[in-house]
Amino acid sequence: MASLLSIDWDYFISAENQEITSSVENKRTIHDLWYKKYFQYKSFGKDFEKSFFLSKDVDQFWNKIKQIFRWDQQVRIYVSDSHALSYKIAEKFEVDEVYLFDAHSDLGYGGLASLQFNVNCANWLGKLLQNRIIQKAYIIYSPFTKEKPEFFNEINKAFNIQYLKFEDLYEGIKTNVIHICRSGAWSPPWLDGKFVEFVRAIGLPYKVYQCPVRKWNPNNVTFAEKLDYLMA
Repeated sequence: MASLLSIDWDYFISAENQEITSSVENKRTIHDLWYKKYFQYKSFGKDFEKSFFLSKDVDQFWNKIKQIFRWDQQVRIYVSDSHALSYKIAEKFEVDEVYLFDAHSDLGYGGLASLQFNVNCANWLGKLLQNRIIQKAYIIYSPFTKEKPEFFNEINKAFNIQYLKFEDLYEGIKTNVIHICRSGAWSPPWLDGKFVEFVRAIGLPYKVYQCPVRKWNPNNVTFAEKLDYLMA
């Protein structure tokens, strides 16, 4: 069985602020809204950056993964901002299964009806199952997730989906391709440097696809730029 290992950076991010949610990914959601929230919090004397912290597990993640998943030097590794790319990757490499590490299921929010929309970051895994591109999906939720498997009962009944904990995974899972996504609408830009470190820590070549560099410097923003962000 060929498998795709798909990892969302927000798996490692704890967020006190739960308002950063969107199924649309564009410059506004991955860049401008972060500045908007920062200045809104600052106006109330709060530090927006303290609403998020990175799990300590990130430093040991690849060591733990390599004890379970097996791949050779020819494994393909892709890095993107949007998790929706996993759909195209699974289709291209004809994988049978997806192992998803994420704070979100990406099965589609709104039951089976949500799978009638085009592929996006919120439904790509459900679309893979619906279109019979993959046979099975394994979801390993982030310890910080606010979701529960029962939120997706209609989709769970229609397809072969298992929700697992890290310790439930067995050794020797053959992996043909790996996708690491930043999910910029959910992961703060001041952690992008850590994201790059995380990607490089896998120790193998990778290809970056549509993952624009985000510059985070709220202390060096003009008054006009601040107004633009607040109107975002």
